Order: sequence, then C-alpha cells, then structure tokens
Amino acid sequence: MRRLLVFQHVPHEILGTLDPLLRDHGFRIRYVNFGRHPDAVPDLDRYHGLIVLGGPMNCDQVERHRHLATEVAAIQAAVRDGKPVLGICLGSQLLARALGAPVSRHHVKEIGWYDVAPTDEGRRDPLFRHFGASERIFQWHGDTFAIPHGAVHLATSGACAHQAFRFGHNAYGLQFHLEVDEPMVHRWLEAPINRRELEELQGVIDPEAIARETPAYIPRSRELGDAVFSEFIRLFQGRHRRVVLPSR
Repeated sequence: MRRLLVFQHVPHEILGTLDPLLRDHGFRIRYVNFGRHPDAVPDLDRYHGLIVLGGPMNCDQVERHRHLATEVAAIQAAVRDGKPVLGICLGSQLLARALGAPVSRHHVKEIGWYDVAPTDEGRRDPLFRHFGASERIFQWHGDTFAIPHGAVHLATSGACAHQAFRFGHNAYGLQFHLEVDEPMVHRWLEAPINRRELEELQGVIDPEAIARETPAYIPRSRELGDAVFSEFIRLFQGRHRRVVLPSR
C-alpha cells in the first residue's frame, strides 16, 4: 500500500475531491495538521509522496508559524528524493520557496472563479495537457511565487502570470484550487478567517457573486481536477529518481 503524507494548515482546506480519488487508488493517507501541532516534525522516509495544502498565512510568517520552516525542509527532502510532490496554493508557494524562488504579496487578490490558460510548455505537460485553451478555475490567494530556476512554467492568468510550475519529473505547484467541490466553496465563503478577509476588501470581491457562479463552473472544474490529479497519481508508478535542487 502506498503511503501519502498531507500537510494541512486550517480545517477548511482539505484534500477535497482528491481524497476519494487517492483512496480509490489504494493510498493510505496521513494528515499532519500544523494548525493543531505546530511543532510536528514528520518522518518523510515512511511515505511515498507529499501533498501540501493551502492556508491563510504567507511564507515569511515563520516567527508566527514556525512550522513553515519545517515544511520547507521537508519539501526539499521529498523533491530531492524524487518523491511525487504536489503543492496547492500556499503549498505551491512553499514549494517555490523550497526551490529557492521568491514569494511575495501580489498586487491583486484572486478570490473566486478566474480564467487560467496553459503555457506552451503546459500543453505538453502530462498533467496540463488536459486543459483547454482557457479554463475557469477557483482561486483564493493574495501572494504569488516566481518560477524557480530550472522549473517549467505551466499556466498563467490575466491577473497573475505564475499559476503553476513543474520542477524535475516529480514536483508540481498549483496556485489554484482544482480540489474544490461546491460544498467546499460555500464552506470557504463562510469560514470566519475568510469572511474577515473579504470584509477588509470593502466590496472589491462579492462573495454572493462567487456563490452564484459556482454551480455553473464546478462540473468542468471537477472533471478537469479528476484528470489532472489522476495524472499526478501515475507519478507513483515509476521509480523515484533523485533530483538536484537549484543552487542557492
């Protein structure tokens, strides 16, 4: 049985549609909830791959969230060992940081449904070849990453150029959320920390509009998510090949 480690930061950001897909493929999943156990130091040697989920913190808040440094070190080890690694939203930013790329506050927040397009390299990528010319995908982020040295830029949007990348054969960072279903979107809109964020934007983002749009966009999002994540799961079938990390 393949064992998968999942780094979680807040209760409402979970594997979502990825969970049944992984279990159907025979994975044994273990969550490390850093919100509850900030001093946890997981042993990656016991696992075949790593998924790092999203969260409201940013990569620079190590003094407030000391587990972020632990996560960066764990991500580096997993990537170096050639294990499949998937970073989603904050997870993609932590992956970029682990690979030596800067992560910074973006000039605009993407919250809601946005058009995301594959790059030319993305159209040739095993995961992103399932994308059409443009796909409406759910987002919730205010930070952005630079594409790490040696990585492949896979997707872009009109408001945020760096939406996804691949490093080596085994590590993917996705700024957006293909793992959501409709109930998950509504839970996020109602989560207290997210409601405060929306209130601070003073009407720039309309949560009621997001709720109205979700039924129209969620079927294709789920279809695309199943295709993309199924390709990620195929990475576990190959042998782990060690990867050289970018020099700092």
